[in-house]
Amino acid sequence: MVQFRTIDLRKDRQAIIDFRKDSFMVSFGNTEGFDVQAYLFYVLEKVERYPDGFVMAEVDGGVIGQLELSVKKYKGRKIGYIHLFYLIPRKRGEGIGKSLHNYAVDFFKKHNLEEYHLRVAPDNRQARRFYEKAGMETIGPELDGKVIRMKGSVTKTI
Repeated sequence: MVQFRTIDLRKDRQAIIDFRKDSFMVSFGNTEGFDVQAYLFYVLEKVERYPDGFVMAEVDGGVIGQLELSVKKYKGRKIGYIHLFYLIPRKRGEGIGKSLHNYAVDFFKKHNLEEYHLRVAPDNRQARRFYEKAGMETIGPELDGKVIRMKGSVTKTI
C-alpha cells in the first residue's frame, strides 16, 4: 500500500533533485533550465504552504514517487494544480499511479476545488495516456508547444 508523507528537505533533498531531473529528461530530453538551488527554495516555500500537497510516496518504507500539489488562479478562478506527478521508472505501469492520482484528487477536494490542471510534454505518451484514463482532457498547448495543459475533475477517481 502506498503511503504519503510531507517532503523533508534534509532527508529527501537528493531524491527530489533526482526525480525532478528525471522528469525533465522524460519530458524534454535534457535538464536545461533546471536550477537546483531555485528548485530547493521553491520546494521549501511550498512545503510550508501545502505540507499535505508536497509529499513523497512510499511503499514498505522505500520512496517510489513524489507529488507536488497546490492551489492556483487560472483565468480568474481557483483550481488545483499538479506541479509534479512522479513515479520511479521501475514502478511505472504497475497501477501505482492510481494511488497518486487518488491522493491528488482527495487533496483538491479538501481545498474545495472542482477542477485541477497539469502540464505534460507532448511526447510523453505514457503519461498522457495515464492522464486520459484518469478522465483528464486536453485544454491545449502552452509555452510555444513545449507542453500541453490538461484538466481533470475532482469527481473522478481511478
